[in-house]
Amino acid sequence: MSNSVLKVDSSVMKKLETHYSQYKVDKLPPGSIFVAKLPSCTITAYKSGKVLFQGGAAQVEASKWGASESTNPAASGVKSTAKPKAQHGYAPPKDIAELSIIGSDEVGTGDYFGPMTVVASYVSKDKIPLLKELGVKDSKNLNDTQICEIAKDIIEVIPYSLLILHNPKYNQLQSSGMTQGKIKALLHNQAINHLFDKIAPTQPDGILIDQFAEPGVYFRHLQDQKRVIKENVYFSTKAEGVHLSVAASSIIARYAFVKQFEKLSNKAGMTLPKGAGAQVDVAAAKLIKKLGVEALGEFTKLHFANTEKAKKLMK
Repeated sequence: MSNSVLKVDSSVMKKLETHYSQYKVDKLPPGSIFVAKLPSCTITAYKSGKVLFQGGAAQVEASKWGASESTNPAASGVKSTAKPKAQHGYAPPKDIAELSIIGSDEVGTGDYFGPMTVVASYVSKDKIPLLKELGVKDSKNLNDTQICEIAKDIIEVIPYSLLILHNPKYNQLQSSGMTQGKIKALLHNQAINHLFDKIAPTQPDGILIDQFAEPGVYFRHLQDQKRVIKENVYFSTKAEGVHLSVAASSIIARYAFVKQFEKLSNKAGMTLPKGAGAQVDVAAAKLIKKLGVEALGEFTKLHFANTEKAKKLMK
């Protein structure tokens, strides 16, 4: 299916809406002004001024209104600047950006305060242009405000599975001898399985996991699990730039993390800082002074070095 995108001003947008009024449909995606379904293509106009033409006659129809920004199927995929490692047998295929993929990613593993959130999202190839229009991209290039705005839109248009591992449970697993790598593997596997069940009987073209461990290590972590999907599973570092499904998962996971972080800050009665730097040590020391050292287990990942640093600041 070919795609074309036009950028128009408000006057042209009004002309478009009037011209295609007889083809307009009631169901609208987030951020759109109107959707018109012609026999030969579908037209989606957005508040941003962009108009997306999809279908066999997309380029012909778009050309009636001006020069398009993109006029080929590949333009609807992700243009990756990342160079994923391909030293294993699980490297993604070259055309993965154009496929229907389940992508998974996690947030919060490097933050002393707050939970770990893991999300698996399914992005079918027909949804790729919409997600691009909604601003889905590598969450590292977005601030928390932008992430929350985008996440609220995309959770309405794609299926996903969200898991939140709160600090008490995380600390329990870690103190029992489970590494963070194994915890992540278990959560990714669980989220992917949940999503597979949610989208059934639809079968994705593959699964892309943002690589946090070598594939062999990942699957060893899961050797005791009853259900582990291994067919068409791919691993890549910087996977947010490889397929929009991982970028979407990263955004939703970050959104969930931010919301949980706000709840923890309210519970602590103070603004908790993100990350694991010196400012975190100071905040943890204040929390100890306020609620006692035993309260850290509810707010933090206790095995981080920040715990001992905060205790030293109290002396």
